Amino acid sequence: MNRRSFVKYIPAVGALGVLPNTLSAEESKESKKSKNPNTRAYWAELLYKISNPVLAQMSQGKLRQNMPVETPPKAYRGRENVTHLEALGRTLAGVAPWLALPDTNDAEGKMRLDLKEKALKSIAHSVDPNSPDYLNWTKGSQPLVDGAFLVHGIMRAPEALWEPLDEEVKKRFVQEIKNQKEAIPPYYNNWLLFGAMLDAFLLYVGEGGDFMRIDFAVKKHDEWYVGDGWYGDGQNFHMDYYNGYVIQPMMLQVLKIAASKRKSYEKLYETVGKRMSRFAEQQERLISPEGTYPPVGRSITYRIGAFQPLAETALLNTLPESISPAQVRSAMSAILERQFEAEGTFDKDGWLTIGFCGHQPEMGDSYISTGSLYLCTLGFLPLGLPADHEFWTAPNEDWTAKKAWSGVSIKADHAISF
Repeated sequence: MNRRSFVKYIPAVGALGVLPNTLSAEESKESKKSKNPNTRAYWAELLYKISNPVLAQMSQGKLRQNMPVETPPKAYRGRENVTHLEALGRTLAGVAPWLALPDTNDAEGKMRLDLKEKALKSIAHSVDPNSPDYLNWTKGSQPLVDGAFLVHGIMRAPEALWEPLDEEVKKRFVQEIKNQKEAIPPYYNNWLLFGAMLDAFLLYVGEGGDFMRIDFAVKKHDEWYVGDGWYGDGQNFHMDYYNGYVIQPMMLQVLKIAASKRKSYEKLYETVGKRMSRFAEQQERLISPEGTYPPVGRSITYRIGAFQPLAETALLNTLPESISPAQVRSAMSAILERQFEAEGTFDKDGWLTIGFCGHQPEMGDSYISTGSLYLCTLGFLPLGLPADHEFWTAPNEDWTAKKAWSGVSIKADHAISF
């Protein structure tokens, strides 16, 4: 991968100081592949491009100073007080599995190591009262959401994002999570899982954790299950992507921790995993032959983050038998190209802008700001698979809708009953 090619894939802000030296001929050859969205190199360079502005600035204690705070028309007030924890928590929730891979000396490995080092410094700044980037953990309700996303990232890759931290940083972080848990009660909907995620994290690191809060959150969502892989968001069903953004993956994460501590949770953990595989099967069928999907419901400016369950089942090797890893890669690559190559998706300094496909600020909900947008990283979870995994090495394959609309016979689709 040559220097000029790399420059076009990384943001201007804070990046010039970390450019690698001129790379090898083999890496230059890999750069040519990266122009094809259906390659691992393209995914890796794009995730680096998205994540680096956040982590480059925060690792220097300059995120609050330098990150723009774009909001949509009629936005809630005070977004500047919550957007920075959003940016950090959401970025790490998606990039974590990639950072957990073993270090390598190729172009991808250099990007990965760079982000990992910045991530650890960023976490340290977030809990240091003397840092300009000491974050708001407890004021207002929004920090509960992004504390949950941040611990999700840590639990997805503890060897990269927790174990290397200084003991004092760990102590401060745990205290901030405890303070947040006490300060912010969750709403009676998918937010119950945000509170449960904090308790799951505290259990995971041996700092207590309330099984009653976990139990209430997972049992209420089990009650709100409406069938065929779908949960209601509270007592009512919402036609949106919150099963993708929050409910399915956080149910799985919370129950993974709970089941590791108490056998009574094992059956529900297994059931929730099967439901998510079914939901992922439906998500794959929603991707049109052109690499688009319906822009319905709240928070569509999270872009490909809506497909987190499909991405995570690929990562966990729990895709349903009807879907091959190659067709998931091909389908999601088509979305990546449509959304992130659209003009206006990034501003002149490389920060994400509000939009679904390009810059469309009027499509942002009232709670959206720049930091919110980094939930898109959740669509990149398969980068946590090694480069020699079938997901990356199998030949390109048409996905279900593309096959069906080209006249290829596909398997009939059937609901599940659990």
